[in-house]
Amino acid sequence: MGLDSCSEEMECPAAKPSETPSNIPDLVSKFAKVCKLRSIGVFTSENHCDDGGQGAPVFLDENKKGLTKEKFDSGKLCPRYGEEGSIKGCGCCLMDISELFDSVSAVKVAYVKFQEAHIPYDHEKIVAADKHMVDQLGQLCKIKQSFKEKKKKEENSVAACSALVKKEIQVQESLLEQLKSTVKMKESAVVKLQRELQDLELKNKSLAEEFKQQEKVRVNVLHTHSFEVIVKAVRMAIHDFAKPLISLMKVSGWDLDQAANAIEAKVVYAKRSHKKYAFEAYIARRMLNGFSCQQPCDTQRILKFNDPINALIEDPHSDFAKFCRKKYLVLVHPWMETSFFGNLDHRTFVANGLHPYTPFYRAFVKMAKWVWCLQGSIASSTTPKIETFTVTRGAEFSDVYMESIEELKENALMSGQEGARYKVEFMILPGFKVGKSVIRSQVYLSKVNSEGSKF
Repeated sequence: MGLDSCSEEMECPAAKPSETPSNIPDLVSKFAKVCKLRSIGVFTSENHCDDGGQGAPVFLDENKKGLTKEKFDSGKLCPRYGEEGSIKGCGCCLMDISELFDSVSAVKVAYVKFQEAHIPYDHEKIVAADKHMVDQLGQLCKIKQSFKEKKKKEENSVAACSALVKKEIQVQESLLEQLKSTVKMKESAVVKLQRELQDLELKNKSLAEEFKQQEKVRVNVLHTHSFEVIVKAVRMAIHDFAKPLISLMKVSGWDLDQAANAIEAKVVYAKRSHKKYAFEAYIARRMLNGFSCQQPCDTQRILKFNDPINALIEDPHSDFAKFCRKKYLVLVHPWMETSFFGNLDHRTFVANGLHPYTPFYRAFVKMAKWVWCLQGSIASSTTPKIETFTVTRGAEFSDVYMESIEELKENALMSGQEGARYKVEFMILPGFKVGKSVIRSQVYLSKVNSEGSKF
């Protein structure tokens, strides 16, 4: 049978991998049909020698348009490839395809030799060619079996991998559900905490308002107490300065009765020694006159000094120094100072911005310190505001707003005697209102009988 008589419509067995011959004779029978093809691919002796049997086959047909070695090497038009450059998922590598082509070519070559052994007929050559062809077909069966095993392994591997992926997906989905549940719990806890926070903020706001009110009350109480302490210190300071002033008057030959009457006329004193209160009232009027207009700013600095004269020596041009100079010149009259010391040295020093370090002036500065602090407290107080009130002569005594400088022993206010009334002779120190609190004014009183006469 010649090569040219082969049918063109028949397909190569390699293109039908699903057919598996059960034995060699069946494979020979099927391969006989292959040989009816007009064209057959063979290895040239040149190709077979150059690459040791591993080269690509060259398929020739009558139009010379078969698969060339170049196309095979480039991976184009392979029986297990689709169109040029696109691979169908066959699962075998290029080396497996090359081996398949080599085996098919070897079978074809063996068949050609088998045909050649018939012309002329040579029994030995026919047996040898037949044996060679059977060996080649067996090799082809091995390739097919190997391909099936590889494909099965790949499918098993893909199935195992898919099972692992599915299992991992299930695990991750389970974790995701747990996380979603945890997130819901956390969100619920957050909402609960936000509500608690809002409640706490409302409570804190309420407590802050309550604390603010209590703090305001506490500050008012402390401020009132501290201001009352300063007022008592002023009273004591005026009393302490009145002592050396009266002593100097006595030494200088002053008529104290006449001097007291000049300050407060027609006053009925319970005791002659009570006339000293008239001098204290004089000092208080001079020192406290216009004090509400003062704006002191160095009160704390003055309080640091045990002896305030040192503050004047340290800074002779301070606000406190100016205050001392102004009040001394108003309080101590020139002829009074002349009668005391025989000269006006104190006045000259003070008028020139100096401060003499003498006992009399030091006593004056000690008194001026507390008056200065009193002015500072009134000037700097805004909450509560401090107000001053005075008492006129002849006003009836009220223990709410007035305080007697002398204890009323025999005819005390609390004795419960019928018809016992007291009138104000003169005010020594004014009173103060600190918010709703009252610091009583200091007054000197005289008793009035039922007919209205003093005694």
